Amino acid sequence: MADTTEAAERLALVLTQGGLQKSTSRVLAAFMFADTDSVTAGELAERLGISSGSVSGAVKMLSTVGLIERAPAPGSRREHHRLRDGAWATLMSSQNGMVQAMLEAAEQGIEAAGEDTPAARRLHEMHDFYGYMFRELPALIDRWRAERGT
Repeated sequence: MADTTEAAERLALVLTQGGLQKSTSRVLAAFMFADTDSVTAGELAERLGISSGSVSGAVKMLSTVGLIERAPAPGSRREHHRLRDGAWATLMSSQNGMVQAMLEAAEQGIEAAGEDTPAARRLHEMHDFYGYMFRELPALIDRWRAERGT
């Protein structure tokens, strides 16, 4: 089997540049490149050379946004986790809450700044963009799932 360490670290770097914490990025990349269907926190900590606390925080965050989930591991006393099937669509779906929050923040900002101000002009653009995303993301995800047959 090929050594995927460099590719995994490159992916982690891209994820970090996209705003994810470094340890969370590395944990997600480790899930993506794992040779097994599920891994334990201890395996991740050993593979990545990071503390179990860092792994625990990353696993919690990645679980919260829907990218990973607990996996059954008969006979094991340790918790196993795996990358969720449909993880990326789940991530975008759960982020509708963030899109809604951005939409509401723009509305509140327009109200606070006053309608005929430079701030309101910028906030209207933000509001229009997030309103569009909020309306279009569900249909986009549905079409993607239909194309994949999931």
